[in-house]
Amino acid sequence: MNKSKPNLKIKIFADGAQKEQMLGLYRQGLVSGFTTNPTLMAKAGITDYAAFAKDILQEITTMPISFEVFSDEFDEMEKQAEIIDSWGRNVNVKIPISNTKGQSAIPLIRRLLDKGIKLNVTALFTDAQLMALKEVVAKNDDVIVSIFAGRIADSGRDPEPIMRSAVEAFSALPNSKVLWASSREAFNIYQAERCGCQIITATPDLVNKLDLFNKDLEEFSLETVKMFYNDATKAGFKI
Repeated sequence: MNKSKPNLKIKIFADGAQKEQMLGLYRQGLVSGFTTNPTLMAKAGITDYAAFAKDILQEITTMPISFEVFSDEFDEMEKQAEIIDSWGRNVNVKIPISNTKGQSAIPLIRRLLDKGIKLNVTALFTDAQLMALKEVVAKNDDVIVSIFAGRIADSGRDPEPIMRSAVEAFSALPNSKVLWASSREAFNIYQAERCGCQIITATPDLVNKLDLFNKDLEEFSLETVKMFYNDATKAGFKI
């Protein structure tokens, strides 16, 4: 049985809002950070955003964790960002690249960086958005550049060119990290690594699939055949 593990430089951030899952990954040292968003938190049944964030930050103290603003007005986004930033030194505030009206968040992003707030700029999809962000980021700014590679791939486009372009564009900014977001399969981790991305977000089930690295494919095939046979037997199927 294969026991090897991938030797990866890329940092894996767990994407989710299930407290016990997050704490399990944190204690096992399987990831290097965490990201959340309002959609994941709502799906997890969280009704008090601030209470959940403050609770999880009592236990996750040594890894970065991102929490997102959810106003659609930039002035209110700014206030929310300042509050979120106050919750912990390991917090990155997630700011979408635009509001729902398609208005750019770039001026807000610069104001927040001027206040020394660590950001995770999210929902990036295009070269134009990346270049607009790069123009306002300075060397000392702490920024995660979160590009939704998985959703780009969902549109039938190869995300690797834009990821490589982003890595090159931000290479002169040492505190900026390019993140491959919305992963769909374990292979995305290896794709992000070869593109030079510093971070990838992955759900807990994708993190666990790293155990399959270089698994013998004959063995994998046999396990799959056995799974089909056992499931059919348990179900009592007849023809």
